[in-house]
Amino acid sequence: MRKLFVCAVICIFAAFFFSGPANAQNAVTGTWKTIADEGEDKGKANSYVDIFEKDGAYFGKVSKLLLKPQDTLCEKCVGELKNKPVVGMIILRDMKKTGKVDDTLGQEYAGGTIMDPDNGKIYKCKVWVKEDVLTVRGFIGIPTLGRSQQWYRIN
Repeated sequence: MRKLFVCAVICIFAAFFFSGPANAQNAVTGTWKTIADEGEDKGKANSYVDIFEKDGAYFGKVSKLLLKPQDTLCEKCVGELKNKPVVGMIILRDMKKTGKVDDTLGQEYAGGTIMDPDNGKIYKCKVWVKEDVLTVRGFIGIPTLGRSQQWYRIN
């Protein structure tokens, strides 16, 4: 009986020890580097976004701009965000883990929105995380009517 108990404790410890890094590596939370996908800066690192969890949902806040001054305002935003600083602005809202896993893209999060500070528009959003790559898809109506970006984890 004692051997069985010791074996069970070792197995539980091993499961937590070996699954921890994989789960942390595939977590959506953390700091992500965004890449400009349009215009003259296409392909360049654009900003850092910190994704955090609050009350079971995930949000993303711009923590640093890489191509524009840190005091850049969101001139094209509407409502309460109009002319507010982009740094500190929450652009990703209310994302929830769906439980779906895509073999290529990874763990899916959906049900929220993303705001593009360059044009002030708000889109429905899905994201997938796999290792150090976050695939972000903003869309109007259905996901096929949208565009995707890849963000990269900052370690």
